[in-house]
Amino acid sequence: MTDATERTVTSRWLNRDRVSVLLIGLGCVALLLGGSLLYPGFLKPGYILQQLQIAAFLGIIATGAMLVILLGEIDLSVPWTITGTAIVVISASGSSNPLVASLAIPLGLCLGIAVGLLNAIGVAVFRVPAMVWTLAVNAMLLGAAVFYTGNSRPNGEVPWLATQAATGRTFGIPNAFLVWLVVAAITVWVLKRTVYGNYLYALGNSRRAVFLAGARVRLVMVATFVLAGVFSSFGAILLLGYTNQAYQGMGDPYLMPVISAVVIGGTSIQGGRGNYIGTFAGAIFITLLSSILSVMQMPPAAREMIFGAIILVMLLVHGLTNKKEGV
Repeated sequence: MTDATERTVTSRWLNRDRVSVLLIGLGCVALLLGGSLLYPGFLKPGYILQQLQIAAFLGIIATGAMLVILLGEIDLSVPWTITGTAIVVISASGSSNPLVASLAIPLGLCLGIAVGLLNAIGVAVFRVPAMVWTLAVNAMLLGAAVFYTGNSRPNGEVPWLATQAATGRTFGIPNAFLVWLVVAAITVWVLKRTVYGNYLYALGNSRRAVFLAGARVRLVMVATFVLAGVFSSFGAILLLGYTNQAYQGMGDPYLMPVISAVVIGGTSIQGGRGNYIGTFAGAIFITLLSSILSVMQMPPAAREMIFGAIILVMLLVHGLTNKKEGV
């Protein structure tokens, strides 16, 4: 591929990213207007701020999922990474040992790091397909949680910092949304301005080419899966502060919405293409859609079908577009 051709392809993808963000923005407006017909308070500032607060939990978790998808892989261990983190944090915070209680949040993040490392070992070192390996890790986490809790809710306290970050407000704006904005700004900078970001996109496009260029492919993959685990745990800690409880299956409702937010935001499931602004907007779109489905009293199974349909449609759109452009 010549430099001119590469610039043309890059420009084409940038234009597509802009169009995707614009369409999602219009979709969010349409959902707000449609929701107002079902629930008059849908357009009130208080309700919109609440939706942004809820979207922050999804968006932070989706940040890690997007990094893995940019790599051309997928992480299916998200549900029980969330649940496991919540159980660890609430159990440690309620410990009679002051040192353990004070380290509750760091211990929760350490679980995310451990899960990320375990996923990276399987995918990057042993080269097991990510879908199979991360699903197996998710099952292991499920078993460990059931074994630890005895199939009951863990006893403990939610750390004050988690509650404040999740439910507190600064100048009327939810702290969770402000935290998400910081995460978003750092993520955009990392993807656009760092060597790691360049390698991430390059690996998603052609892993062999990056390897032949002398890059440390495995190190980038390990870092990506670890970051995904950290973001899942970080989102879980905020979610724990919001719900004020940890329970089994706490993360189950998040897998499909997280993937939907990333894919609907324009990130290619095959890797190498995507913009975090799209994921940011996608998380808000999915949150508003979930809110409308909740107002309509749509059962959870139907919601999963809708999220699955969204992913399938976006996969078809990406596939047809790539075929048309010869990418």
